Amino acid sequence: MIKRSEKKKMPRILVTAASSGGGKTTVTCGLLQALVNRKMDVAAFKCGPDHIDAMFHEKVIEARSKNIDLFLTDEDTTKYLFGREAAGADISVIEGVMGFYDGRGLTAVDASSYDISSKLGTPVIFVATCGMLGGSLGALVKGYVDFRKNNIKGIILNKATEDTYPEVKEFIERETGIKVLGYLPNVKEMVIGSRHLGLILPSEVEKLKDKLNKLADVMERTIDIDSIIEIANGADDLEYSEPDLQFDPVKVRIGVASDDCFCFLYKDNMELLERLGAEIVYFSPLKDERLPADINGIIIPGGYPELYADRLSENRSMLDSIKESIDNGMPCMAEAGGFMYLHNELEDISEKFHRMVGAIDEKAFRTKGLVRFGYITVIPKNDCLVGKGSGLRGHGFHVWDSTDPGKDCDAVRPSGGGYECMHARENLFVGFPQPFYYSDPAAAHKFLVGCREHSNRKI
Repeated sequence: MIKRSEKKKMPRILVTAASSGGGKTTVTCGLLQALVNRKMDVAAFKCGPDHIDAMFHEKVIEARSKNIDLFLTDEDTTKYLFGREAAGADISVIEGVMGFYDGRGLTAVDASSYDISSKLGTPVIFVATCGMLGGSLGALVKGYVDFRKNNIKGIILNKATEDTYPEVKEFIERETGIKVLGYLPNVKEMVIGSRHLGLILPSEVEKLKDKLNKLADVMERTIDIDSIIEIANGADDLEYSEPDLQFDPVKVRIGVASDDCFCFLYKDNMELLERLGAEIVYFSPLKDERLPADINGIIIPGGYPELYADRLSENRSMLDSIKESIDNGMPCMAEAGGFMYLHNELEDISEKFHRMVGAIDEKAFRTKGLVRFGYITVIPKNDCLVGKGSGLRGHGFHVWDSTDPGKDCDAVRPSGGGYECMHARENLFVGFPQPFYYSDPAAAHKFLVGCREHSNRKI
């Protein structure tokens, strides 16, 4: 069922490249900073489920940012979530994921940056890295332009020089028919590189802001940003529909962990809960002594408990408050780092174990590489806090594991197969997967119903 449909003008572009490491993050962040410096109201989006880049956009560039993903949500919901955030912004910039045509399978293009640009009718800026390439650069760019019918409207040359740029520009435009909008010189000190799972430490923010402002200044000189804005303004109006959701007028208060440690939080998840009738109360497991008063449920998202393990362990009153609440039946959802926090013990990055909440009678420990990485659909085997057989879609991305990651749900991969996961009971839905609630709003509603029923039982 649909409430209403809207069609609005939304200037927007998507920045992509041939592969990961192709310069799209550097170009996107520099462009966002340049637009912000121009006093434009900017909305940013990150293709894919990664929390990190969206958090980077918000914390460092100070542009509101969200994830957008055609695996986590269907086309209609994706259009709605994008349109709701982009409406009213002067311009929206979408950062692509991996290579332009890389989708959720080895050879699939669905859920790729190409797929998102096509379904959202978004003009594309392709970042082509020159490096040591000569004529092969023309073949590479022409291949991307001609591979599928697409929305590529402009090209930026990465790692080009002022001397070679005019000749390469003329060559690429002649071979592809696509306008080259400028170049980014190979200035290593201004490249936005990888971080520890994308980690942004508070002490890094000012340093990164200085780097981004320098990058924006360079791009103002070497890239035709006015033409990028013009391309964005040429995007067709976007039509989207608001989904019909179950709303309960009786509010339930949900305590949500949110601080430097527990920071992997989809804002759309919280907004959905609010639309379903929740009142969100944020708290810090690092700083607060106890859970907020009069809450009916707990959510602990992912983050970096391994970096803050000593401080988390020292806050005994908070550990006891959470353990007591869960033991008394309070509903709790926790994912990834939040799940690790609920264990008896957690190994930190220096291989030292620390006492944690103890709601899960196991240990969380470090591994040597990524564990159970990729898209999944989480399907409970039995009736639990989010219902039986619900189809919450999400992803896994972690280098820590548990002596018991749970067996109450099946995690089904898009390509087939999967693994068991989650501790899912009447008042628990906790594990390593990081779900996106809009993939199954009924599961989010069932969680709130459980919170309300627990509150009524207390009375």
